[in-house]
Amino acid sequence: MNIKSLLLGSAAALIAVSGARAADAVTVAEPEPAEYVKICDVYGAGYFYIPGTETCLRIGGYLRYDASAGEQGSFTGRETTDVRDGDSQRSWHKNARFALKTWTGQETELGTLKTYTETRFDFSDGATSVNSHFAWVQLGGLRIGADESAFDTFQGYAGAVINDTIVPYGGFDTNLISYTFDAGNGFSAIVSFEEGNSYGGYHYADRSLRTVDGLRGDEGSELIDSYVPHIVGGVKWTQGWGGISGVVAYNSNWEEWAGKVRLDVNVNDALSLFVIGGYGTDDNAPRNFYKPWGGNWAVWGGGTYKFNEKTSFNLQVSYDQKKEFGLAANVAYTIVPGFSVITELDWAHNDHDKNGYNWTELEPGKKNALGGFVRFQRDF
Repeated sequence: MNIKSLLLGSAAALIAVSGARAADAVTVAEPEPAEYVKICDVYGAGYFYIPGTETCLRIGGYLRYDASAGEQGSFTGRETTDVRDGDSQRSWHKNARFALKTWTGQETELGTLKTYTETRFDFSDGATSVNSHFAWVQLGGLRIGADESAFDTFQGYAGAVINDTIVPYGGFDTNLISYTFDAGNGFSAIVSFEEGNSYGGYHYADRSLRTVDGLRGDEGSELIDSYVPHIVGGVKWTQGWGGISGVVAYNSNWEEWAGKVRLDVNVNDALSLFVIGGYGTDDNAPRNFYKPWGGNWAVWGGGTYKFNEKTSFNLQVSYDQKKEFGLAANVAYTIVPGFSVITELDWAHNDHDKNGYNWTELEPGKKNALGGFVRFQRDF
């Protein structure tokens, strides 16, 4: 046998073995095509379609850390007691919060179907709490659920300061059924049927006298006491220069009325100003959910000045008929997109020993309280 014959025989054997192994090979099934999440740009950035539905979902929120120090009556710091000798003293008030928000949107034959939730997880001065702050569903202009009162939100908050209620302008948290009409040309109107809340203390002239010892747990509650709801109505006109709006509210518990008128002016790209005037009756209660200020009337004013894209200055001044005065000013700075810091100074002034009205709970014998606030916040 020569070498040529040997090589040909070896090659034939290898071909035969390879063919046998190929016949026994296992066929692997092709993977199913992946179903990727589809972006939904109908309602703005951040939405995506829930797989298998026509509903768009957005998930967001913020993480915040607050620290404040100051005198009693400035809504800063906290009252405490020396653990060794029992002396009364003050310390930092600190709060860390994680707020989880969800938005959904879907187009229907009756209009846009929306939902919004905001759940707040707080660790404040050593104690943990959870609060379902917003949870509402809206079809077209009809909204149902947990929200803030239209008496406060339809016009907008009283400035971009943290402590904007040194002179208070509303009761905020409530369940409601509301309807908003938007003409699409800057004019809108709202009517809202509201439940109020049971936090307590709204109808005390001097809130430092509040107590639940031996009293009902809802003492001072502004939750409706019958089947008759609180009622809010409002109209608004907004344009490029600013806007003007008015709201009126009826408190069904106390049979009291309150109203506010607001003017906003955009002076230029950097400066915006606002002023709010409020008036309400106090025949049956000195304060209530819709007229928490002292006396019949109150005013709030202020504005925002943007130094640049990162830095702005915010100011609010407030005053009511019972001579309760508040001033809050802060500087807000965006460190990087989505992460900001705010430093604020707050001042409350009120001769409460003479007029009997003490919303911020100043100490007896004191007319003034100063405090400071710093906030770090990451929005996402």
